[in-house]
Amino acid sequence: MVATSCSTTEEAKPNIYQPKVPQDLNWKFETTPLWADEFTNTGQPDPAKWGFDIGGTGWGNNELQYYTNSASNVAVSDGTLKITARKENKEGKEYTSARLVTKNKGDFLYGRVEIKAKLPTGRGTWPAIWMLPTDWAYGGWPKSGEIDIMEHVGYDQNKVHITVHTEAYNHSKNTQKGQSKAIETASTAFHTYRVDWTPFAVRGYIDDMPVFEFRNEGKGFEVWPFDKRFHLLLNVAVGGNWGGAQGVDPNIFPQTMEIDYVRVYKMIEK
Repeated sequence: MVATSCSTTEEAKPNIYQPKVPQDLNWKFETTPLWADEFTNTGQPDPAKWGFDIGGTGWGNNELQYYTNSASNVAVSDGTLKITARKENKEGKEYTSARLVTKNKGDFLYGRVEIKAKLPTGRGTWPAIWMLPTDWAYGGWPKSGEIDIMEHVGYDQNKVHITVHTEAYNHSKNTQKGQSKAIETASTAFHTYRVDWTPFAVRGYIDDMPVFEFRNEGKGFEVWPFDKRFHLLLNVAVGGNWGGAQGVDPNIFPQTMEIDYVRVYKMIEK
């Protein structure tokens, strides 16, 4: 039916959906890991838990390494996983390294993710412990989000970074949200890097000390794409837009990131 007179009918108001700002329900986490690798085997990482990204495409950051699954770049021994970047030619690249992923082997929506690691050192190294969306439900980067649990660039030795990237907040726009902390023994001792991820916030910790908090503003996926499943990545890049911002010292290699464990704890629903 069509209204012919505004004086006799009330004008319809559009029903506009407003995302609701979530409340912090103080979620807790289970104390036994839902998914973990303690790296007690010897040889290659457990193929039931880890896959590899292979290649030398620059990975969107003009990185200089070729990622392999070779035992010279990634191996488990003496209770730790070792990812080693080397100066050696492969497929037109001058460096090799490895990038491990849990995609389709360890995919999570919310939870506590903790990694104990000792970082490489030297100008040109760029290790990362991070998370990417498994399904890219909101579109390509950065629409579907990224969580950087730990990033480090060797030319800025003892500063460790925790960051998130979204459509609204990312380094391409210089709006990314993150914090850094000085860790004086980042490359000589093991430290724990952790994210507590709930519907309310992504919170980052180093050695159980709070460093970073990114809250869900309730404004949709452009700000908060973190309501879909993500998986873990572990890698050591060489050079690149950030890692190579002050050049690469070819004399420092090989350089290794050592991982003592990776543990993921389920969030307890409320």
